[in-house]
Amino acid sequence: MASAEVRAIRRRIKSVQSTMKITRAMELIATARIGKAQVRVAQAKPYTQKMNEVIRNIAHATGSLKHPLLERREPKTVGVLVVTSDRGLAGGYNSSVIRLADAAINRHQRDGLRVRVYTVGAKAQAYFRYRKYSIEHAWLGVTDTPRYVNARTIANILLDEYATERVDAVEAYTTEYVSALTQTATEWNVLPIEPPAADDDGTAVVASGYTFEPSPEEILGRLLPRYLEGTIFGMLLEASASEHAARRRAMKAATENAEELTRILTREANQARQAEITTEISEIVGGAEALSGG
Repeated sequence: MASAEVRAIRRRIKSVQSTMKITRAMELIATARIGKAQVRVAQAKPYTQKMNEVIRNIAHATGSLKHPLLERREPKTVGVLVVTSDRGLAGGYNSSVIRLADAAINRHQRDGLRVRVYTVGAKAQAYFRYRKYSIEHAWLGVTDTPRYVNARTIANILLDEYATERVDAVEAYTTEYVSALTQTATEWNVLPIEPPAADDDGTAVVASGYTFEPSPEEILGRLLPRYLEGTIFGMLLEASASEHAARRRAMKAATENAEELTRILTREANQARQAEITTEISEIVGGAEALSGG
């Protein structure tokens, strides 16, 4: 019969193997979701590019872009939008974004600015609530599979805050999806809206016969809120792809560590059992010699 030490090691091996099954399943789920998230990111880019093109054409036709959403004003209150996940087990995905946002909030407060915090994801909400920040708006259940209606809801809240001058600028802290292996915590200037940059040659290309009806100013007034929605939607899609990629990488590392730990524990169990067998044999031999001598 195995000793208490061997039984304890075997129980631990079973526990590690059960955990390994969970991490492997989560790795496979994240792998499946990454592909879908990558496709959605790629599909959203043409929409944003076309919006940029239209806004550049309007600027070319009018000679300039004038709209309240484009005008910079002296900041007194800054809105900070933090985009994280609702679930953990994603390595440093959430912590890197939260650190970047927390540093920006501290910097604004040192500069004498008021800060209004908006959070997307349960992890950001829990972090800032724990540190006694007042969260103006929080959105949950968004980043796993973002929908356009989620981006519209966020954009409408931020537009209302900006239009009523409760904030003078809005910054977003999220994760940029570079590849399946690289995701970078980054800052996006959400409001005021940054006019799209000109083409590489420094000019905006206007299609032949391009006309505006109604006026370019009215089109711009309708277009900029949609442009903000598209920007936020792209931001949410990149955050979703980054979350799944980070979770897959973290779960793959956890599975590999569990496999290595299982090998080490199995070796320890075998060594302990061999020591027990050697002790038992020695006792049997010793007893036989004692009986023989008697």
